[in-house]
Amino acid sequence: MTAETPSPSGDFDLGKLLAGRAGERYELHARHLNHQLPRMLHTIGFDKYYERAEGAYFWDAEGNEYLDMLAGFGVMGLGRHHPVVRKALHDVLDAQLADLTRFDCQPLPGLLAEQLLTHSPHLDRVFFGNSGTEAVETALKFARYATGKPRVLYCAHAFHGLTTGSLSVNGESGFRDGFAPLLPDTAVPLGDLDVLERELRKGDVAALIVEPIQGKGVHESPPGYLRAAQELLHRHKALLIADEVQTGLGRTGDFYAYQHETGVEPDLVCVAKALSGGYVPVGATLGKDWIFKKVYSSMDRVLVHSASFGTNAQAMAAGLAVLSVLENEKIVANARAMGEELKSRLAALVDKYELLSEVRGRGLMIGIEFGRPKSLKLRSRWTMLQAARKGLFAQMVVVPLLQRHRILTQVSGDHLEVIKLIPPLIIGERDVDRFVDAFTDVMDDAHNGGGLMWDFGKTLVKQAVANR
Repeated sequence: MTAETPSPSGDFDLGKLLAGRAGERYELHARHLNHQLPRMLHTIGFDKYYERAEGAYFWDAEGNEYLDMLAGFGVMGLGRHHPVVRKALHDVLDAQLADLTRFDCQPLPGLLAEQLLTHSPHLDRVFFGNSGTEAVETALKFARYATGKPRVLYCAHAFHGLTTGSLSVNGESGFRDGFAPLLPDTAVPLGDLDVLERELRKGDVAALIVEPIQGKGVHESPPGYLRAAQELLHRHKALLIADEVQTGLGRTGDFYAYQHETGVEPDLVCVAKALSGGYVPVGATLGKDWIFKKVYSSMDRVLVHSASFGTNAQAMAAGLAVLSVLENEKIVANARAMGEELKSRLAALVDKYELLSEVRGRGLMIGIEFGRPKSLKLRSRWTMLQAARKGLFAQMVVVPLLQRHRILTQVSGDHLEVIKLIPPLIIGERDVDRFVDAFTDVMDDAHNGGGLMWDFGKTLVKQAVANR
């Protein structure tokens, strides 16, 4: 071993580092990262110390088990630490491949692209990046270049990412404020074909980007909308981009959410999140052959769009393992079956609870919306919360689900009275039972005027007023 070759062990000991300093996690984050995150977690009582995770569960230092109905915002489609994905990553590290040389063609990217394309046979090629927002950025660039037009349409309340290009097609002003100027893009209402056609007539539209089911609020595109929009777009020489970053890879009970509607064949499809297996960031933009050939039109343009880590071996191995598990363990079918059971059982509670307005969604992407109650006592409390800040009641439900029942969920978006359920696609009937029982208990408490729950509501009101 030469002086230039470091010792294989060195002085770094990850286990020792975590053992010595894991207890500082919130202080470290507050000091060096986004200081508002620990503040928010402390405020709503989400400042837990999770020590390990497996499948659809977490455990804290005391050994308490938590059910994950959030899946890392959809990243953990297979749950945490799936053994097939773990083995693939061990194998690829042990193989010591000549990765990212830049001047060869390794087999793993081609193999993963081949497997992805089997699920969308009308598409031909794949670009690999590192995230969902990067997949969207790629689609926006490709659509504008391929059509020669500058403007991209997006739907009101859409979420496509937070980098500058994807932010330009983000339908929530709270994310956009203060970051102008953005790209010349225009919002259209989800499902409104007349407005879409009016914009297309202007002749400068490159594409419409759409989530088949919007993540913010869990709103599904109306039946027939995607196919009709596709026909209008193609008539005006524009493209359809399907953002399947959260809905793809089985989340909604089909491999892609756009496949619920017959005859829909997007020109570009964006995927990420679950493709990672929860380990290595990866995103992919799938597209038609002519689009890729137009972008990469000559050898001079071979690197006109690229990503430094986009085809790294670890991400490609994780993606291949994920696709194998989805098929071999019938994950998509499980998502469909468990989603139908969970949604139907929750929908049956709408008539029982006046604060519960609607249950909607598809597969294991479910939105639970709350609304203004009829009884005077509940209505006065609801009005108090709404006056302070819309969305506080949904937060009041999320907190006891975690504190009392050890179930992790999320409010679907800022100023929304909607809880979104996007659990790992591997959950079973026992998990459905656990969630429905817990949700019923929290709803009983809310409708019976349970002191602790409404006392917490007053705390949220004070916090909301203080932040104005």
